Amino acid sequence: MSTAAVDLYYREYGEKGKPVLMLLHGLFGSSNNWLGVVKSLQDDYHLILPDLRNHGRSPHSETMDYPALASDLLKLMAQLELESVSLLGHSMGGKTAMWLALNHPERVDQLVVADMAPVSYHNRFEQIFQGLFELPLDELQGREAADQYLSRRVPERLVRQYLLQNLVKGVDGWQWRCNLSVLNREVMVLAGFPALNDLAFPGEVLFVYGERSDYVLPEYRSVIDRHFPHARLRMLNGTGHWLYAEQPEVFSRTVKAFLK
Repeated sequence: MSTAAVDLYYREYGEKGKPVLMLLHGLFGSSNNWLGVVKSLQDDYHLILPDLRNHGRSPHSETMDYPALASDLLKLMAQLELESVSLLGHSMGGKTAMWLALNHPERVDQLVVADMAPVSYHNRFEQIFQGLFELPLDELQGREAADQYLSRRVPERLVRQYLLQNLVKGVDGWQWRCNLSVLNREVMVLAGFPALNDLAFPGEVLFVYGERSDYVLPEYRSVIDRHFPHARLRMLNGTGHWLYAEQPEVFSRTVKAFLK
């Protein structure tokens, strides 16, 4: 498999010359996911919103692991002539941000990790993949029909709306924008996390997590502190895993307060 970095599609908001904040989406996501918080952040930061490989409008690749995801970001930073950036990553994007900060600490100013810890999780996506692969793309009459099909496997409407952002209609009919086959094959790699050994990031880190989510548990605090000794943890009341979408204003205020 090729491990070469790919050229990521990205969006930019805010004025150049201001502190750079790069926002990294989660599995099945894209740069679109952050549009609800862009308005609150763009006055203070130069925002870079990439689509990670195998997602959105970025290239597909057979390689899908955190070293490869981070190498794409380093290539994008070189392209934009950025020596260092602050990172905000959700879920898979949070793990990508953590891996980059641990292995290239000189390239990361500050780090915000949204509802994710540097640990391995079990596969939470089996039903989602089954639902997505079961969609009869050749027969679909529209998005509402796709939503009805998917509801058999994914009961949460918010999650279905998130997933169906990947469904696009081209000249040959409905198709998936993300690389479903590779994501499904590598899902346990993405649920895991590479061996960290004694790596520690010397900078400031905020772990912000949802009250109703179980991705950041008390028993993970020791591994967080070991690798991010200056970490702060902040719980957002009334939110789950999709905290930036559930309470975008509170989430944005929390991020800005930390970065300042």
